[in-house]
Amino acid sequence: MHGRRKSPVAVLNSNLPSDLTDQVARALREDVGSGDVTAGLIEARAQARARVLCREPAVLCGAPWFEETFRQLDPSIQISWSLQEGASVAANTVLCELRGPARAILTGERTALNFLQLLSATASVTQRYVEAIRGTSCRILDTRKTIPGLRSAQKYAVRCGGGSNHRLGLHDMVLIKENHIAAAGSITAAVAAARRQAPGVRVEVEAENLEQVRQGLAAQVDIIMLDNFALEPMRAAVALNRGHQRPVKLECSGDVRLESLRAIAETGVDYISVGALTKNIAAIDLSLRIEAA
Repeated sequence: MHGRRKSPVAVLNSNLPSDLTDQVARALREDVGSGDVTAGLIEARAQARARVLCREPAVLCGAPWFEETFRQLDPSIQISWSLQEGASVAANTVLCELRGPARAILTGERTALNFLQLLSATASVTQRYVEAIRGTSCRILDTRKTIPGLRSAQKYAVRCGGGSNHRLGLHDMVLIKENHIAAAGSITAAVAAARRQAPGVRVEVEAENLEQVRQGLAAQVDIIMLDNFALEPMRAAVALNRGHQRPVKLECSGDVRLESLRAIAETGVDYISVGALTKNIAAIDLSLRIEAA
């Protein structure tokens, strides 16, 4: 990716978020501040070699952020990866080796690992959900329940884990939920207003019962979200949709758990959106160890 580096990110490189560089710069400003007073104890000319170890099974994700952290601190640092971005990693696997100025490696250690452990966690959780419904026609979607300032990074990690992205934010899709319906007066009125004010933008409406599914179909929305539907009403909604002259995509949302995932997918819904992919995650256990240069 950068000169002498052996990078694992070629496959997904074209899909990297446009704000990646800014995310890393922000994180470094937060951590380094006016300067790393501890790394300053090390001789300025000292060189070091370091390895990053993954202590548990995971999906590797976040290498571009890891690389960008050290590029911004000192472009002379060389990083050689053992695995490709998106690869499944066994416990106690060395992910990469770094060589370069000791001060810069020590200064960037925490920021670089923070990105790598967070995004690998999101990708790893996503992969488990995707695997749970393999063989069905259903797809796993993320939500907007992301860490502020890191939405594009986490949505990249979802893709890395085999999932798909729902809307990025409030600007790229109309999602009419119960409060919008109440304020507008009805699903019909809310959808009509959406078509007038945001022509060409996809419209999704939340339904809490079969009657609202019928209203969504009549309004010719693009997607209907089945909010907290039990399995039987969900199957009824799928049948209702398939029998309609203009079927739409159906999304299941609300209290989705890994153990119930396959039963939901087998009802015939098109999507299952899961907030847990980005909000209920435990960072992957990684460590960076300095060795003799």
